[in-house]
Amino acid sequence: MSGRLKLRRGTVVSAEPLTVEIDGEGRRAWADEVLLGPMREGDEVVVNVAALDLELGSGGFDVVHVNLTRGLEGYGVEGEHVIKLNYTSLQHPVAPVEATSCGRRDESVHMEDAIGPSAGGVLVLPLHGHLAPATWAVAQAAPGLRVGFVQTGGGALPGSLSRDVAELRERGLLCGHITAAPAYGGEHEALSTVGAIDAAIDALDWDAVLVGPGPGIIGSETEYGHGGVEAAASAHAALSLRLPTLISPRLSSSDPRVRHVGLSHHTHTVLELLLTGVEVTAPEGYEDALAELRAAAGDRHRVRLAPADLDGYASSGLPTTTMGRPLPEDPLFFAAPLAAGKALAAASLAG
Repeated sequence: MSGRLKLRRGTVVSAEPLTVEIDGEGRRAWADEVLLGPMREGDEVVVNVAALDLELGSGGFDVVHVNLTRGLEGYGVEGEHVIKLNYTSLQHPVAPVEATSCGRRDESVHMEDAIGPSAGGVLVLPLHGHLAPATWAVAQAAPGLRVGFVQTGGGALPGSLSRDVAELRERGLLCGHITAAPAYGGEHEALSTVGAIDAAIDALDWDAVLVGPGPGIIGSETEYGHGGVEAAASAHAALSLRLPTLISPRLSSSDPRVRHVGLSHHTHTVLELLLTGVEVTAPEGYEDALAELRAAAGDRHRVRLAPADLDGYASSGLPTTTMGRPLPEDPLFFAAPLAAGKALAAASLAG
């Protein structure tokens, strides 16, 4: 049967790094301890082994489904009746961040008074690897600007999985983290991307918003069957709130897959799907990629050039590899979000 869970029973033989023994084999694993609670050596667990068995480069580890030893004592969030991951075995109650945003639900407040183009900018990221360089570039261009991350579908759904988010929050480069359904487990929960962006600016006082998927990205080597199309929905959400909306394009100078060399087909497809024009950023100094981007943007989208401080980012201590390729091997991949972050800072300050 297509889609059936591939679950196996095992025993935790190491809590750090998490390793589960199944049929005598030690296998690396990951547990969402926000949902499942702590894992300890000796715990009996049930794990989903599908990704590791498929030898996936992203997500290539077993995922703990339940801890049979100590995971049956959770009580959820008292008083909440809104559910995420509803009608799955992982459904759990959350407090939606939309409930903290006041403007548009009050009929006495006119739409034009609720949010306008001066409320900050939104940068839509094509994949999680753009988050750290874009955030760093914003901080360099506009110290003190409150920029946060809205995590959408398209990649990993658990908010606790991202090491980049944890480090950016620890350094104070990100002011917050909202997981918008179907993503979950962030500092704040939103039931929709538009609700997350609205609450971020209206209730949480963010000056700018980065919107994109969690780690990894799903794909089927088809035009529309990939997580990159989530960027179109994210851009439409920002545009519906009449916010300055920028797209960080997925670019690469050395991706081994032809469809991602230069301008990725992911971004090309998103630019075709968008119902109205947006601003697409491009790093200065990459003429071939710029020509591709301008051709894809056509007359509908505006291409904005911005500098990319590759040397500064390389010395920042933040992640400098993508799919195993270091920054010197694929500078264009990192130049794109660095330019986009600088453009977002300029757009937000102009507002």
